[in-house]
Amino acid sequence: MKDFLKIIVEHKKKEIAFAKNKYPEKLFKHKRPENQKKRPFFHNLAKPGKYGINIIAEIKRASPSKGIIKKDLDPEKTALAYELGNASAISVLTDKKFFRGEIHDLIVARKASTLPFLRKDFLISSYQIYESLSIGADAILLIAKILSKQQLKDYLNLAKELDLDVLVEINSKDDLDAAFYANAKLIGINNRDLNSFETDIQTSKNLVPQLNRDQVAVCASGIKNSSDIVQCTKAGLYNFLIGESIVRSKNPVDFLINLQKEAQEKTDGYST
Repeated sequence: MKDFLKIIVEHKKKEIAFAKNKYPEKLFKHKRPENQKKRPFFHNLAKPGKYGINIIAEIKRASPSKGIIKKDLDPEKTALAYELGNASAISVLTDKKFFRGEIHDLIVARKASTLPFLRKDFLISSYQIYESLSIGADAILLIAKILSKQQLKDYLNLAKELDLDVLVEINSKDDLDAAFYANAKLIGINNRDLNSFETDIQTSKNLVPQLNRDQVAVCASGIKNSSDIVQCTKAGLYNFLIGESIVRSKNPVDFLINLQKEAQEKTDGYST
C-alpha cells in the first residue's frame, strides 16, 4: 500500500486524458443539469444538527485497503436510507478503478434524495470540476496532498464561480497550511494517510485545534461507533464523514439513527 496515492493520481491523469478526448471540456455547458438547484452542503454542516452532530453518509462499494465492502450496493436505495437515517449530506465515491464507483451513482442517488451531494474523487484538473457541476454535484472534494498550493486556491476559486461548495481534505500541518493559503472554509481532516492507508483518529484531534475560528471541520475515516464520535466531539468536532461502517450495516437507517442517539447520550453523560 505504500505510496498508493501516487499510483492513484498517475492513473487519474490517464483517465482524464481519455475523458477529454471522448468528451472535450468545451462541450460542458458550465451549469447544472436542467431543472436542478444547488443544495446547501456547507450550510448543513455549519452548526451541529438534531443530535448535536452531523453525518455525511458515504456511498462506497470498495476501497484499496478493504477490498469489496458491498458489491451489490444500490445507490438509489442507499441514498434514500441515508436521508431517512437523518444524514446531513451524502458523499458518493465516483472513482472506478480503485473504489468501484461510477459517476452514474451520484446522478441516480441524487434523484432519490433531497440531501446535498458531495462528489468524492481524486480531482486534479479543472475538467473534473466542470464535470462535477454537469452531473449535479453540490460540492466537491479537493485533496490538499495531491495539489500545489496555487492549484488548490485556483480550484477553490473556480468552484466558487460555479456555485459548488468545497471540502478541502487535509492529513497534516503542511496540508492545513495549503488550506490556509487557499482560504478554504470547510476542512475535512482525513484520519487515513493516503500514502500508507493507515488510520488514526488522533489525527483529527491533533489538527482541529489548529484551524481558524471561521473554518468548519469534518472528521473523516476510522469512525466505527458512537464511542469514536464522542472522542472527537470532546476535541470540538461535530461533523463526521462515515462510509464503511454504514455500508456494512444490515439496516443503514437504524444504524445512523442509533449512532447519533448513542453519541448524544454519551456526550450528555460526559458533560454532566
